[in-house]
Amino acid sequence: MPQYRHLTESVFTWAAPPIKFGLGAMSECGFDLEQLGVRRCLVMTDAGVAATGVIDEVADHLNAAGISSVIYDRVAVEPTDRSIQEAIDFAATSKWDGFLAVGGGSVIDTAKAVNLVSTHGGSLMDYIAKPVGAGAAPKGPLKPLLAVPTTAGTGSESTAIAVVDLLDLHLKAGISHPLLRPTMAIVDPLVSVTLAPEVTAASGMDVLTHAIESYTARKFDSRRAYESPRQRVAFAGSNPISDMFCERAIALVGRHLRSAVLNGYDLEARYGMTLAAMYAGIGFGNAGTHIPHANAYPVAGQVRDYHSRGYPEMPMVPHGQAVASTAIPAFRFTYPTAPGRHLRSASLLNGRDVDPALGEEALPTALRSLMRDINVPRSIGAFGFTEHDVEALAEGTMKQQRQLAASPRVLALESAVTIFRQSLLED
Repeated sequence: MPQYRHLTESVFTWAAPPIKFGLGAMSECGFDLEQLGVRRCLVMTDAGVAATGVIDEVADHLNAAGISSVIYDRVAVEPTDRSIQEAIDFAATSKWDGFLAVGGGSVIDTAKAVNLVSTHGGSLMDYIAKPVGAGAAPKGPLKPLLAVPTTAGTGSESTAIAVVDLLDLHLKAGISHPLLRPTMAIVDPLVSVTLAPEVTAASGMDVLTHAIESYTARKFDSRRAYESPRQRVAFAGSNPISDMFCERAIALVGRHLRSAVLNGYDLEARYGMTLAAMYAGIGFGNAGTHIPHANAYPVAGQVRDYHSRGYPEMPMVPHGQAVASTAIPAFRFTYPTAPGRHLRSASLLNGRDVDPALGEEALPTALRSLMRDINVPRSIGAFGFTEHDVEALAEGTMKQQRQLAASPRVLALESAVTIFRQSLLED
């Protein structure tokens, strides 16, 4: 019988780490590391998380389990190649059986990069995705990494990617490979109750864009078939399993984000947003994100003097704000590829069916309403960008081919320019 080859991809892979979820789940981190065979652990966090006392609790749990640990609390918020290299250099001063990341996406992403480079050698640029870096794959498995997220946002505890701000290039880029995915995630809603309103809002918008981008991403079977399974990428595109998690995440954000921002001690809202972040992380960790995230990297990389309340005193656009700032025009651009999914996203976010006659404006309208209520910038103009910056931002977007590969509609440079210009009009 002659061998039959599909012209388009017919297979998708789907993966997620084991997840422990619940109020007080963090208290079991020592037990879980012990089960992974870890006896000497590098605990990675940032100064803000350390100041809350969470890390002291973690150290007690590790000691009770007989695990020797050292705490590294100098992880940078929105990590750069330099801050990650400093963490790599620190890790090189000793030997570790495994790693424990306690923090937001910045901490977990840094821990992934440290685990990768300290285990297999080389430089960050060796592993950064093409065309920015060499895109090398790990030579083998990494050491155990247990991730404890403290923000309901990035979903990094479930994903196979680490994002790095390349300072000299004024650009963000990612390292992506299935082996980067944490060995286990411990998700505890109690850890997020002390988050500032601005951080809660930005993190929540990251959750939402993760879910909607993945739900509207290019379908897994709409790309050319791979010659070999080795070529199959971690982000397959929208697929039946990810779709379920994304729909649930969008609905939870619509129901709980406003309350979580207005009252951080609303435990029902925190619980709902933590579930939403976990669902979105599982969804986009396999489907992938597209245009809003591709735009966010140059927005963050080219910032000059913007500072947001709730974040360190430094020029920085928080990631959730960066992705949200072009979401409205980006989803207007992708609407023709799947009108039903865009309308469904708007309905889930609103908690009721939207009028189909709204067409491409249904989802932008729902997003605009939410962003106004939680005071998240809807325009790159809020960060100090003007018409003079649009071309450079669009050129930066076009370098994010890992993200754009999942876009349901091909994004040319002129279309990227239009999206940034439309974002300015939201100001």
